Amino acid sequence: MKEIRFEHVEKAYGKTQVVKDLDFKIREGERLILLGPSGCGKSTTLRMIAGLEEITSGNLYMDGKRVNDVPSGNRNVAMVFQNYALYPHMTVKQNIIYALKVQKLSMDEIKQRLAAVLDMLQLKEYENRLPKDLSGGQRQRVALARAVVKNADYFLLDEPLSNLDAQLRISARKELLKIHEIYKQTMVYVTHDQVEAMTFGDRIAILNEGRLQMIDTPENVYHRPANIFTAKFIGSPPTNLLNVTIDEGKAYIGGQVLMLDLIWVRQIKLSQAKKLVLGIRPEHLILGKTPLENTLKGTVKYIENQGSSYALYIEIEGNEVIVMSEENRWIPYEQVYVQPLMKHLHFFNGETKNSIGYPDQLDKENDTNLIKNTIGVG
Repeated sequence: MKEIRFEHVEKAYGKTQVVKDLDFKIREGERLILLGPSGCGKSTTLRMIAGLEEITSGNLYMDGKRVNDVPSGNRNVAMVFQNYALYPHMTVKQNIIYALKVQKLSMDEIKQRLAAVLDMLQLKEYENRLPKDLSGGQRQRVALARAVVKNADYFLLDEPLSNLDAQLRISARKELLKIHEIYKQTMVYVTHDQVEAMTFGDRIAILNEGRLQMIDTPENVYHRPANIFTAKFIGSPPTNLLNVTIDEGKAYIGGQVLMLDLIWVRQIKLSQAKKLVLGIRPEHLILGKTPLENTLKGTVKYIENQGSSYALYIEIEGNEVIVMSEENRWIPYEQVYVQPLMKHLHFFNGETKNSIGYPDQLDKENDTNLIKNTIGVG
């Protein structure tokens, strides 16, 4: 099994701990995304898999074997770096086959692998050029080709597309998907780009301050965040968060009140949380100019044109709430009414910052396969 398993892995530089108690498994043949803000420990985690960073404590297993002390060259990994790391004095062809020569493969095998990867990544006409004569996108393809040609069991990518423009990133993601469909490597991909994470990953592992916050499918990460950090980090604009007081099936936000569905009342009671935070994504709020059942009154403060839609920043009981609207019929300082969609609510324990969970009935009503999250902070 070409899986990767972290067993309470930690990494520290002196007294500074950058990775804390990582304990999870990367499945054989899956595309796992390591996602998080700058400095969260995602690149360090990837480099520990590659054998480029020593593990301070805990154990790392690859293919069922403990590899803490196994040199990088013996781990059967291929890695793509953010800065390409091409040899400037070598041609495209020489860069790609260098590692194969080091492995002392036969010339026939080298030629066969080279021809296949040049064709796959459309590099045939560039094989005799030096890196300085290539564009950023072409250099990225060479870096990918150099990794792919090794036919390694583990494919590690450290923000490989961050230096490309938007159109090239889309094209490069397609190439990566094609590569994975052909070779089925266990792929670990570091990024801080949510779009890359959501569109490319089978699962997403979200890190913050060295700790794993959540690991799940893109759908569950978005629709069932395990904690407040995940809810805020995933999505643009981010999830709205409001402190609420619950009493007899009602959620009080300042002087205004929302009537909760019975399934949420039961879930909140089961949680036994003393303090609650209500979360709702901007796209799950309905905006109107007249009061309806279960609406909150607010005042438009600012309108942001996002091209296909508009983000309205609305003040409700001293809270800033963002609402998405496809219509441009709002003006600053006008009074509006906001209605949350009950099936898209999130409730978090105000003390632990973890989700209180989601009623099973929600999944049946939405006709989805979403499940409760089990990983939270701490």
